[in-house]
Amino acid sequence: MAAVDLGTAEWERSKISTQDINLLKKLGISKKPNALSFPSEESYPTPPMGYRPMIKELVRIGAQFIGYREYASKTEEKLAEANRLVDTLAQKLEQSETARKKAELDASQAKAEADEAKAKAAGADDLQKRLDDAETALNEHKAAQATREQAIIKRLNTQNRRFLGNFVDPFYLS
Repeated sequence: MAAVDLGTAEWERSKISTQDINLLKKLGISKKPNALSFPSEESYPTPPMGYRPMIKELVRIGAQFIGYREYASKTEEKLAEANRLVDTLAQKLEQSETARKKAELDASQAKAEADEAKAKAAGADDLQKRLDDAETALNEHKAAQATREQAIIKRLNTQNRRFLGNFVDPFYLS
């Protein structure tokens, strides 16, 4: 297939419209009022001095990149805001973790104190039970002692009667 000489081939007529030119002005590609002009009916572009030919599709693609640039800058702003939010949340998480660890430490200390109090209470209950047992044993011992004393008194009285029966009271005459 033979290569086509672009210099001799007919160019397609430009399809740029006033709407396209207004868009280019809006995008800031053209800042001067008459900086853009429609091409003439020529088949080979010959722009006036200082003008450059533009291809509409390339301008559209460039406009997309301009839009992407704005989108990218907005996205960067949103990303920076998200990063600030992440930093804030990380600080709050760190504070929360510190508070949680402190609460766990306080809870473990309170549990240890409660266990110690239970042990003391159990010790007090044990002491109370031992005291009650000692009182019961003492009361039983007193009762046994009283019984032994009664038995001794009874025996002494019995022996005393026997002894008195053997003696005559010289002062007691009947």
